[in-house]
Amino acid sequence: MPDQTPHPTGAPQPPHPPFADLPLPPQAQPARRLRVVVADDNPVVRAGLTALLSGRADIEVVAEAADGRQAYEAAHHHCPDVVLLDVRMPGVDGLSALPYLVQIAPVVMLTYSRESEIVQEALRRGAGGYLVHGEFTADQLVDAVRDIKEGRAHFTPTAAGALLAQLRRDQAPAPPLPEGLGRSSSATAYGISTSAKSYSQPQDPGLPANTPLHSASIPPTSSEVLSQMQPHVGQSSSEWTSGRPAAPDRSRFQLSTREAEIMDLIASGMNNQQIAATCFISEKTVKNHINRIFAKLHSVSRSEAVAKWLGTVPASGTGREVAGRG
Repeated sequence: MPDQTPHPTGAPQPPHPPFADLPLPPQAQPARRLRVVVADDNPVVRAGLTALLSGRADIEVVAEAADGRQAYEAAHHHCPDVVLLDVRMPGVDGLSALPYLVQIAPVVMLTYSRESEIVQEALRRGAGGYLVHGEFTADQLVDAVRDIKEGRAHFTPTAAGALLAQLRRDQAPAPPLPEGLGRSSSATAYGISTSAKSYSQPQDPGLPANTPLHSASIPPTSSEVLSQMQPHVGQSSSEWTSGRPAAPDRSRFQLSTREAEIMDLIASGMNNQQIAATCFISEKTVKNHINRIFAKLHSVSRSEAVAKWLGTVPASGTGREVAGRG
């Protein structure tokens, strides 16, 4: 029975709490903030980045650095979750410090350097992302810092373009086109008008209406249809299967590697501005290349140069000097 002993004042004692002898539950620990080191030789840029990131409740800038050596020392001391690293810095630059920093924490390049070679070298040395100033918002930067910590890469458009260009240059040669590709059943996929159907023999009227088209006896697409197809697909294939036109011999044009690359881009339908962005050169440089290309191909227009490059017209010289039209 409960204790009914009167309190000294005459009032009864309150009942004993049933869980008074048990420990209190542990207090919830606040979430650990994401720790960042900012490395940039420009003190204004460092201050801006620090203010921007420190304004987020889940991010803390634990150190700033003015060059690659300071960045390494700060990362070694603070063990951050992410390092923001500039490329061009005095003393030890960002690319030189990068292989050492990635052994401590994920690194995202945050820089004004947009050259294709630098982007590719940074990725080869372990960068988890590449952001070019002027191509992202404050919120996108914060998202990138959070995602890099989780292993999700981030690239701004310039860096993504450089990566894509490198992948395209390194890709293996395309396999031969499958049999049947380019016949009337698939012609519309390449933007060929319905008038192209006249180049294929009609289906045997004796076949049932539901007979698949590929089972009919249809000859390969003629060279005239191929000439219509090529402007749409950009560049003619270098590996035709037997019975189809051979790849054009481009060695006689004597184009340099860069000129051949630009000629391929012209054939794909790109304008000078798009070519400049893809090759990371100025439009003036593109025009200079095009002038030399037109002279070597004895062409006075893009369409004429493309036709010769794709092998749809003879490439015999005109015997006269021509001025390119960039």
